[in-house]
Amino acid sequence: MRLLSKENPPEGFAYPPEFLHLLGLGIRALDPWRILEGDQLVVRSSGLAARYPSRALIPFAVRIDRDDVACWDLDRAPRAISVIDDFDTPGDEQLESFDKFNDWLRQAIEDLIDYEYDSGVLPWP
Repeated sequence: MRLLSKENPPEGFAYPPEFLHLLGLGIRALDPWRILEGDQLVVRSSGLAARYPSRALIPFAVRIDRDDVACWDLDRAPRAISVIDDFDTPGDEQLESFDKFNDWLRQAIEDLIDYEYDSGVLPWP
């Protein structure tokens, strides 16, 4: 897996061990969320920097049914997470924030449960 800035991370940033553990388990998708890697990660990161130049965001996941992007928000703290509505007007893009990766992961699992039922993958009990 190719991560952004793995060899030369932004000052004060390192991928959290919880995130690296998730990747080590082979988890790349929690529908509707997908972990970004390789060229997709590079393109999304460049796009965010161009669309929101006043923000210091490192994307790591996208939501496949919307324009939501989960990012480490270096303006808040090295491991704080902001979920933004990519392509929204600058200043209106912020959707959610989390203090740490596991807080975002818990929400992503809730999204997975809701998405499976809402999308018809699983029938309602």
